Amino acid sequence: MRAAVRNLLFGAAAAVLIGCTVGPDFKRPDPPRADRYTVAPHTAGEKSAGDAERQTVKLGGVLADDWWRLFESDALNDIVRQALANNRSLASASATLAAVREFAGAQAGGLYPKLSMGADVGRQKYGAQFLGTADKPPPFTYFAVGPTVSYALDYVGGIARSVEQGYALAEFERQRTDAAYLSVSGNAVLWSFKIASLQDQIGAVQSILDQDRENLQLVQVAFDAGSVSRIDILSAQTQLASDATLLPPLRQELSMAQHALAVVLGQTTAGAVPNLDWNRVVLPRNLPVSLPSELAHRRPDILAAEAQLHIATALVGMTTANLYPQIVLNGSISMQSTVLRQLFNGANNAGGLTASLTAPLFDGGARRAKRRAAIDAVRAAAANYEQTVLAAFAQVADALDALDHDAEQLSAQAHAQEAARDSLDLTRKSYNEGSVGVLQVLDAERLYQQARLGYVRANSQRYFDTAQLFLALGGNSSNLTAGAGPAVK
Repeated sequence: MRAAVRNLLFGAAAAVLIGCTVGPDFKRPDPPRADRYTVAPHTAGEKSAGDAERQTVKLGGVLADDWWRLFESDALNDIVRQALANNRSLASASATLAAVREFAGAQAGGLYPKLSMGADVGRQKYGAQFLGTADKPPPFTYFAVGPTVSYALDYVGGIARSVEQGYALAEFERQRTDAAYLSVSGNAVLWSFKIASLQDQIGAVQSILDQDRENLQLVQVAFDAGSVSRIDILSAQTQLASDATLLPPLRQELSMAQHALAVVLGQTTAGAVPNLDWNRVVLPRNLPVSLPSELAHRRPDILAAEAQLHIATALVGMTTANLYPQIVLNGSISMQSTVLRQLFNGANNAGGLTASLTAPLFDGGARRAKRRAAIDAVRAAAANYEQTVLAAFAQVADALDALDHDAEQLSAQAHAQEAARDSLDLTRKSYNEGSVGVLQVLDAERLYQQARLGYVRANSQRYFDTAQLFLALGGNSSNLTAGAGPAVK
């Protein structure tokens, strides 16, 4: 009997070796042949900003997993570390990945024979209808123990395709986890930048209000001396009240940004969140930008779309295999006896060897319809992959354009702030000499403070868009993710 089971296993292995795997084999899509992201090359505004603000694009560079360290801020590093350690969404994605990997491993068990051990004990009595005219034995107790083996002959590769699909699904979840990693780190960075920017803007508005109060006192003194009219006082009061309306929206935005960062950090909104000091955050000067052909192998959303294409391709093989007969081989060896102490006597060996075949004859066209549906799903997955690649290219191009425009805007705001400061100094001097009135001083003061606030916003926007570029590039696909970075502006 052992020889029979051995021959069964050898025969099954031979059948698998001479068999074929139906359905198309998955082929990784070729990367785009473009050598840049837009028609015109990008310089990240190096011609529009001074040497202190210049950024240079290094096409073909490799962005590290811990891309946020390019900002050279220990405080920012601690914020991202806390987010990656405590974020609930990332923990959920990691657990889901572990579960899918285990399911894929369990599915791979279908490629091997199933061996089990069974034991039976019972009381048996045969009736006259079963034995006919033969003598009926008296009721007896029986004992049996032994292994059984079962093997589904995967001669067309249907099981192999299901295992392939299981591992492709695990790869899809791995890329989703990388995307969650990238999203969490990106949100931690961008919300931290948002908070720092809003705090700077609030500081600038508070300076504006302090200056407005000084101007109001100045006008009040002049009014008391009889050199100006009450209209000048009302103008100064109006300016102070108008500028005061800038604070509540900024404080509301700050509260929302702090709450959002708390969620990213895995803590309640009642707790305090860390703050960044712009003076301790360095704007990266050299920007490593992946080649377009490499971006498709780095961004998690593109790799996830590729895994979905693999899943759909494997499903075609599975549905094709269902059109063929299914063969299952079974073998068993057991020791049987009516006396327990004689159970393992060599004379009590028993066994069996069976093969079953199930062939589809008529199912109303269900199997072939499922195969056609699987082929259509491959076409859909291929189109989705191509669309994901195009969207990724557009995001990188947008980020590069934004850096160009940010540098131009910062340069323009710097010139505007310098011109407004010179104009204010000259107006104040003229006011002291009696050449101009207080209204001209107020106008010059307002223009300077607006230019100052614009410069604060333009400067912080460069940090935002630099981080958005790193997120669009997707980091290194070995540990990250992306998709689009969080829309925080």
